[in-house]
Amino acid sequence: MSAAPRREGRDRAAATEILARTLLGEAAGRPVRAVEAVAAVVMNRVRLAAAPGGPSHRGRGIAGVCRAPLRFPCGTSRHRRRTAMPDAPEGDAALALCRRVAARAVAGALPDPTGGATRYHDAATLPRWAIGAVPVAEIGGLVFYRLDDAGR
Repeated sequence: MSAAPRREGRDRAAATEILARTLLGEAAGRPVRAVEAVAAVVMNRVRLAAAPGGPSHRGRGIAGVCRAPLRFPCGTSRHRRRTAMPDAPEGDAALALCRRVAARAVAGALPDPTGGATRYHDAATLPRWAIGAVPVAEIGGLVFYRLDDAGR
């Protein structure tokens, strides 16, 4: 086996783990469908960033999108969910679920239940960026939006 396929396998495994940890931080304790919906948002952002002229500030690739500053609450150092990402022990049921969903998303085998959403928030809150925006889906206590880069 040449080095390229091994590297691709390692890159895919790393992307899957980063996505799984993001899903854990963002959607742990929510229904599976909500975890899948958050994964779809990540993949939609990845596709958007990869398009010609796509927004580079959202990050490139799965790792870049998941780690882009201020894009996911669990990646924001002052957010209450921040600790959910690194602290899940091996064998944790929620982490195992997130890894399964992430693997399907990375493989391109996860249908998008959000209809192309690029943003979401908890239904119990209304962030400033969502005021006046039209939701495209509500899944597992999360509200999803398909917004362009300017938030419209």
